[in-house]
Amino acid sequence: MATLVVHVVPRARRTEVSGWHGDAIKIKVAAPPVEGAANAELVRFVAERVGVTRGAVTIASGATARRKTVAVEGVTADALARALLHRD
Repeated sequence: MATLVVHVVPRARRTEVSGWHGDAIKIKVAAPPVEGAANAELVRFVAERVGVTRGAVTIASGATARRKTVAVEGVTADALARALLHRD
């Protein structure tokens, strides 16, 4: 299981990776931080980019914060970072 620290920016125009925020990957999500909508969009986006099911992606810590640790089953940490950072 690979883990990665992300910095989430809710209420963006579209869901996308926008580079680095310190030591975390900055991901803008097109959902408000209300009733878990931003977390659900983050999980959907990461699963789609990495090529795994949504069930393989969990928020390991920081569910109510902008800085979160995302865990993905079935991939390495390098493959996870590459999938998020090196795609259009």
